[in-house]
Amino acid sequence: MSSPTPDALLGPADVRELAQALGVRPTKQRGQNFVIDANTVRRIVRTAQVRPDDVVVEIGPGLGSLTLALLEVADRVTAVEIDDVLAAALPATIAARMPERADRFALVHSDAMHVAELPGPAPTALVANLPYNVAVPVLLHMLDTFPSIERTLVMVQSEVADRLAAAPGSKVYGVPSVKANWFAEVKRAGAIGRNVFWPAPNVDSGLVSLTRRTEPIRTTASQREVFAVIDAAFAQRRKTLRAALAGWAGSAAAAEEALVAAGISPQARGEALTVEEFARIAEAAPTRAAAPAPSKEHK
Repeated sequence: MSSPTPDALLGPADVRELAQALGVRPTKQRGQNFVIDANTVRRIVRTAQVRPDDVVVEIGPGLGSLTLALLEVADRVTAVEIDDVLAAALPATIAARMPERADRFALVHSDAMHVAELPGPAPTALVANLPYNVAVPVLLHMLDTFPSIERTLVMVQSEVADRLAAAPGSKVYGVPSVKANWFAEVKRAGAIGRNVFWPAPNVDSGLVSLTRRTEPIRTTASQREVFAVIDAAFAQRRKTLRAALAGWAGSAAAAEEALVAAGISPQARGEALTVEEFARIAEAAPTRAAAPAPSKEHK
């Protein structure tokens, strides 16, 4: 692989010049904060442990700061961009700044939440500076849709990073924590300062690393069934599970019966349970007891 030119990555002046030429003004609606520091994007690529044989998918590439850093290392990069102007301009930026790697780049002009397939080989890694307002649903959608993604590193709002990586018993442990853990082992992987963005956000950012589970959660319940329990448990997180799951089970008594069958105290709260325990509750659902056991599903 030939080495990219030293000035291939975007610096502060490059980002502003590109934005001005395109008539782009970052919008809060789409959570656009462009990274303007080459050292930061290279750090993200290192932290993500991107390898020369990786096929990386990037969500929200913007002007291409992280995209170029990924192309320095990865075999291929596919970027998913929803913005019309940014999507139209990115291939030309790649071709101008890293021509020797341009054939390794593909663009998908779409909302990431609607992406069901990607061009070329299956992705092995997801690396992205996710728009803060849609970070969790986009992350979960990509992990669910592309099981070939083994490693993920996302930059999100610091509070979101804390929630994703939280362990049972933590005050910020909730739906994102449990659902992310269904797919992967999750941990905080660092912090990012505000001054590396343009415009500078009003919140701090954090890196979250997710490593796909080598073995899926062992359960006869489907992902949909387990996620339904998780959603119900945290919809009223201050209530005991007996009360919080009453609607899900049909009544508080039915919820208690399912909890006892799963070996979970009816007085426990959702924030204390692991994803495996939520799966046990799903298996004990009253509606499942009356029907034949479904085939094993780990999706």
